[in-house]
Amino acid sequence: MLITHDPILLNSTFVPTPISKHRCASQRSPPFLCFSSPSDMDTKAAGQSLYPLHHCKTLHLVRHAQGFHNVEGEKNYEAYMSYDLFDANLTPLGWKQVDNLREHVKTSGLSKRIELVIASPLLRTMQTAVGVFGGEAYTDGINVPRLMNDNVGDSGRPAISSLNAPPFIAVELCREHLGVHPCDKRRSITEYRHMFPAIDFSLIENDDDILWKPDIREKNEEVGARGLKFLEWLWTRKEKEIAVVTHSGFLFHTLSAFGNDCHPTVKSEICTHFANCELRSMVIIDRG
Repeated sequence: MLITHDPILLNSTFVPTPISKHRCASQRSPPFLCFSSPSDMDTKAAGQSLYPLHHCKTLHLVRHAQGFHNVEGEKNYEAYMSYDLFDANLTPLGWKQVDNLREHVKTSGLSKRIELVIASPLLRTMQTAVGVFGGEAYTDGINVPRLMNDNVGDSGRPAISSLNAPPFIAVELCREHLGVHPCDKRRSITEYRHMFPAIDFSLIENDDDILWKPDIREKNEEVGARGLKFLEWLWTRKEKEIAVVTHSGFLFHTLSAFGNDCHPTVKSEICTHFANCELRSMVIIDRG
């Protein structure tokens, strides 16, 4: 199914999790109905659109929780060039954000509806994905693979079971900007398989990271084009309700292609930068 540049992401629902002691979680749960502004109408007039359910998928988009590169980069942008932040993992605050979002997806019933979890193959995104959508803490006697082994990334966190969890797949198309910043360079797939035994890495062709270049940073428009390619691939999946754990830049430049026929407030909901560990739920449709 080919997805064009026509707006197809409709009516976001978002649940930001705390990024500091001064930020509180909020919830909004409007129905999945598109309120758009046709080009021949005044922008203040909202039109309604209906689509058959079998032409729709629900995407739960999540930016990873706070990583050490976020902390250092906010202090000094040049820190993103440091190899000390190679494949940065989550901070203690980041893990608290993960726990908060996990509680939300459980109490809201969202965890029971998600059929597939897709994660960018970097440490911070996979830690966030398994922490939010994975099974309970791993205990002896449970004969299922671990989504994450204990103390991955020196986190001090216990192992996470795949019991009663949806399938997890790592996909390179939803990575952050490629190149230059060591925090966005991944480890070998061999290393990741030891850290996250139950995540499926079979869609990644190369063990080493051949996409990241030390002297070439991917352009914004290239990230956006890669994001549209990712959505085209996503539409071919059989699952109807999918969680995607990825990155701020990837989400911003991908989603900016959408919402141009909607009211400005809806466009803003779609395209505004995500906070760490923020979740927004959107509907993607096949317009025929």
